[in-house]
Amino acid sequence: MTITEAEADSTAGSAVTGGPRLVLRLEGVVLLAAAVTAFAAGDQPWWLLPLFLFLPDVFMAGYLRSSRLGALTYNLAHSYPLPAALGAVALSQDSAFSLALALVWFAHIGMDRALGYGLKHDHGFAATHLGPIGRQH
Repeated sequence: MTITEAEADSTAGSAVTGGPRLVLRLEGVVLLAAAVTAFAAGDQPWWLLPLFLFLPDVFMAGYLRSSRLGALTYNLAHSYPLPAALGAVALSQDSAFSLALALVWFAHIGMDRALGYGLKHDHGFAATHLGPIGRQH
C-alpha cells in the first residue's frame, strides 16, 4: 500500500516515534506470544487459530462507507476491550470455545501491533498511532 504525502504529514505529529514505538511493537510480540501460549494450554483444536486469526479484519468493511466509520469499526475490533469482555464472559460461563476465540482475537491484535499496524486515525487507513503504514513517496 502506498500512502500520499498528505496522509503521511497528517499523522506525523500524532504518531509514536523512536523508543516508545519500538516498545509498543515489542508489546505486540509479547501479546501475540502470550495469547498463543494460553490458547495452546486450552483444549481447543489448533485449526481454530488460523481459521479465526484474521476475523477482526472484517471490521475494515466500515471503510467502504467512510474513513471515519472505517477507523471507528477497525479500532473497536483492534483494541483490547471487546476481546477482554468476551474473555470475561467466557470465564464466567466456563466456555472454553469462547475463551479460545478471545485469545485468538488478542493474538491478532498483538500480531498487528508487532507488524506496525496501529489504531487508525479517521482521515485515512494508512494513518495510525504507530505512524503511517505502507510505502511513502
